[in-house]
Amino acid sequence: MTSDGCGAPPGGVAAAADAGSQAIVQGKVTQNGSAVLTGYARLLNSGGDFVAEVPLGEDGGFRFFAAPGTWTLRVLAPGGVRAERAVSADIGRVTELEVAV
Repeated sequence: MTSDGCGAPPGGVAAAADAGSQAIVQGKVTQNGSAVLTGYARLLNSGGDFVAEVPLGEDGGFRFFAAPGTWTLRVLAPGGVRAERAVSADIGRVTELEVAV
């Protein structure tokens, strides 16, 4: 498993099947129905400040353990690909996103 320099494992840290006492934001990034394999997912706070980043996993996946609240998920990939989605995180819940770029 490589980190491509950002320190996080591709796709983010593995999670248990249920969120328990965590707030988890996870999903996949696709383009034309196929997984985007190269790029990063970033989590920004409500003020737009950078909080965390993970390289996309082999399946285009990403996962963050977030504080409860409203976040912005930003996807960056080669070729100028960029997408943003608003997302809410709640304790005990896994929030799933599919980001088509």
